[in-house]
Amino acid sequence: MPDKLLVRAYNVEVGDCLYCRIPNAHISSGAIDDFHILIDCGSLGGIGHLRTAIENLQTMLPDAGSGKKRLDLLVVTHEHKDHIAGFDPALFKNIKIENIWMNAAMDPEHPQASATHQLYEMATMALRGIARLNVALSPELQGLVALYGVDNDDAMEALRVTLPDANGIRPTYVHAGMTPAQLGLPTLTGAAIKVIGPEQDIDRFYLGKDADEILRGFSSSIISLRNPPGEKTEVFPGNIGKADFRQLQSRMMSGAFAFAELSSTVTNNTSVVLLVEWQGKRLLFVGDAEWNTVFREGKMNGAWNVMWHQRKSELNAPIDFLKIGHHGSENATPWNEQANGPVTEPGAILDAILPLPASNSRPKAKAIVSTMRKNYETIPRSELLKELGRRVRNVRNYQQRLGPAASDLPKYDEFEKNWLGASQPWRTDCEHALNGKNFVDVEIES
Repeated sequence: MPDKLLVRAYNVEVGDCLYCRIPNAHISSGAIDDFHILIDCGSLGGIGHLRTAIENLQTMLPDAGSGKKRLDLLVVTHEHKDHIAGFDPALFKNIKIENIWMNAAMDPEHPQASATHQLYEMATMALRGIARLNVALSPELQGLVALYGVDNDDAMEALRVTLPDANGIRPTYVHAGMTPAQLGLPTLTGAAIKVIGPEQDIDRFYLGKDADEILRGFSSSIISLRNPPGEKTEVFPGNIGKADFRQLQSRMMSGAFAFAELSSTVTNNTSVVLLVEWQGKRLLFVGDAEWNTVFREGKMNGAWNVMWHQRKSELNAPIDFLKIGHHGSENATPWNEQANGPVTEPGAILDAILPLPASNSRPKAKAIVSTMRKNYETIPRSELLKELGRRVRNVRNYQQRLGPAASDLPKYDEFEKNWLGASQPWRTDCEHALNGKNFVDVEIES
């Protein structure tokens, strides 16, 4: 309905591609129509899903003239393949983009992210070197390597240069605390889009004052992990036996993966976190922001903990919609893992934004998770989705709805069998199994 805010989550397997339409929130030359936002366009499942998503997106957008459609705001939460792989200029050739936002850590010139940039570059070098070794890796490690693939370079070139040039704009690198004037959305009316994460001082909040020591400790992990450019066969040093070299290489690879996990966590924690306010409703889009048990000044922190301590006035109140973070991973939605234990800081955050309803009443908020069960026990984390199912309105008992077809879901016996009968928020993978659609819509009424 035109008077309802729409969030559409495209089914892109493990990835995010989210469309948001805010009714009557765009003003230009005195005329008012809807405001259109795309948050991320990525997947670990291939470009086909993203191409389908962008084709559908164009049917939702208004005409911009010259045969193009108007997209008012493109938000890129962070630099991982499952959020940026679809930014091929060819897919966006018929879309006029008015504004591009990326997080402050994605600004290569940002002085308060220099250590974070170095960490990312070293992790990228290490994992691309491992990819060139063509060694057998577990599915989980394959997924980590994929996050740092060479196609990321093309996507970032498109976001920083090609798409801005094609649309006559410059990207805005955003951080918490920026004013509406700094964010620069002159056509937005009757709604507010606030950035509550990341903080401007990236290195301080998400890497900590021990950044130099961390970088020195891991720097040796990226040496000798790749063949010289152009080499198709493995090159062994002449001063060490093959068996000893293999053992050394294995230790280096273990260190490199630990280094990359650290970098990946920092990248997730610098996700753009948006709070959209419309007609008294509050919608939270969190990218892949992670959490820790507590906030520690001067140490590496989870984005949720930072927001709780730096932006509590924005976070410490119920929301009406949650984009469940990191495809349902346990580390990206704050919750009290120890259900019978004392309330932790993450548990307090969850109680603030999605409080349990009073007896005999239904929750008011809605939520959605863009996910697909693959090789990870924690993507999505079934116990977390069950807990969220107690706190949001739009839930499904997928075991009941799918019936015998539920057993066709990936990893059903390993991960789903014991949990699919519990009410949980709408999932793009299970919704696709139910109705075959390539997207899931959530409507928010004024």
